[in-house]
Amino acid sequence: MKRLITKALLAWQNHQQRKPLVLRGARQVGKTYSLLELGKNHFPAHHYVNFERDIQARELFDKNLDPIRILDELQFYFDITINKQTDLIIFDEIQHCPRALTSLKYFCEQMPELALCAAGSLLGVYLTDESFPVGKVSFLDLYPMNFEEFLEGIGKERLVNLMRSYVFSKQLPQAAHDQFWEHWKRYLIVGGLPGIVRTYRDKHEDPYTALKSIREIQHDLLEAYMGDIAKHSGKTNALHIERLWRNITYQLARSLDGSAPKYKFKNAVPGIRGYERLASPLGWLERANLTLRASIVEKAETPLMGFCQENRFKQYFFDVGLLGAFSNIDPARFLEYDVKTYKGYVAENFVAQELRATGISNLFCWVGRTSEIEFLLETASGVIPVEVKSGNVTRSKSLNIFEERYAPRKSIVLSARNIESRGTRRHIPIYLAGAVAKHFRE
Repeated sequence: MKRLITKALLAWQNHQQRKPLVLRGARQVGKTYSLLELGKNHFPAHHYVNFERDIQARELFDKNLDPIRILDELQFYFDITINKQTDLIIFDEIQHCPRALTSLKYFCEQMPELALCAAGSLLGVYLTDESFPVGKVSFLDLYPMNFEEFLEGIGKERLVNLMRSYVFSKQLPQAAHDQFWEHWKRYLIVGGLPGIVRTYRDKHEDPYTALKSIREIQHDLLEAYMGDIAKHSGKTNALHIERLWRNITYQLARSLDGSAPKYKFKNAVPGIRGYERLASPLGWLERANLTLRASIVEKAETPLMGFCQENRFKQYFFDVGLLGAFSNIDPARFLEYDVKTYKGYVAENFVAQELRATGISNLFCWVGRTSEIEFLLETASGVIPVEVKSGNVTRSKSLNIFEERYAPRKSIVLSARNIESRGTRRHIPIYLAGAVAKHFRE
């Protein structure tokens, strides 16, 4: 499973003022695999410590946080020689050893020549300014495989090369468009968790068995995430967090037109009303990388962050495949593309994932009195509206209103249609959402 984050990891490796790296991401997105591949392919030797599995390894940090002593004891404990000038050390599941988290500061200050990576689930929950003094570590975020990575993971290199080289100035070959569309529908079922993608790849010749296995794995993973919530939510009420996470599918599906509506706080947790009382558990889910938030703005001008209200947003699932499993949508309905009211919010959820995977940390949507644009791209030359249509129908009253009000230099409509240009409006297949974001933000 080749991952696009490899480029960023190599940039970190070769940085002249390299600091310890913390790789954040939800369970099963491929953090460990990516770091082990980095060590195997780009370092003479790498040394792996798993603090969840190896309780005794945690004890090496109890005495003090002197990097020289820790490195020396690691060599004796694992009976290996570590060359601090050339080797890579990986601290995995580091959230299980808070002292190891704190030690990264001292490795940065006293042993900057050592290449040291840390990874773990729920690090967004554990990491605070107190844990990491500003400037002492570098951060990277890993998300589920996007559609491009999915295609490469299942061996569709020709389509991947076409996606990477296309410039959106002419239509895709119809045969390629049809193939993209069929694989995209399968991506909505499979999602982007590498282990599940591998299962699909290995069993794709028997679709029934593959999809049955995938749904079983997804439901098992959902239970594992629930276990994480119960185990790691600390002072925040775990029952509230779990209820809010389960509530996402209801929130997404309650709109009559099938698109994702504004988050509604009433009845999200019985007996609790208002954003203030739900802000903490909602924030926990975001920091744990289990949800994606798109802030609602009523004024589409830069900087968009200046027009946000903390309690006005949409919320999406971090992986579209798990969303389908959580919603109990029959995979056959995706293959037939007969998901009725589901298809609007599922398509939006896909786009939200693709935008986040390109490095857009803050997602925005625009809502007027009688109109709505699903996503906004903030670029150096202004705001570009991105409307999401789940089928071939692309008439848009909302986009007409937005263009009259803001006169954007470009407007994007993502749908099932092939590429087409009409003035400043560009119709682009929805499966190219990630490529669109990278192209028009450059």
